[in-house]
Amino acid sequence: MSDDVRGGWTALLQSFDERERWTSLAFVAGQQVVLDEDERNEALRRALVVRAVGGDPHRELTLEEDSVTRLAEELDDPARRAELRSGLEAVLGSGDAEPLAAEVAAALVASPDLAWRAFCAALLAAELGND
Repeated sequence: MSDDVRGGWTALLQSFDERERWTSLAFVAGQQVVLDEDERNEALRRALVVRAVGGDPHRELTLEEDSVTRLAEELDDPARRAELRSGLEAVLGSGDAEPLAAEVAAALVASPDLAWRAFCAALLAAELGND
């Protein structure tokens, strides 16, 4: 990662609150999580319906809301969690890791359920951003 990109990413990460950091880092680390496209899309559609029933679908996303927990339950799989953990550990093991990124990654590794929910929240946020 170039110094400019690293500096921009670090500044962005520092501007986030704790939950946004968890979600952002889980999204980056989760890029190696293998999800069947049809399964992923169907699960996201159901999560969007659950979210819409709760009010404005573009309101702030939380890790505890029904749409996130249901998506996390639906996509949950030990192999997928292992892939997410591997991505988080790669952040920790990277010599380029910024201290804040390493701290967030360590917190997620220490709490696999939180990491999985954060990853699924990031998937849902990305889907909402595509609308």
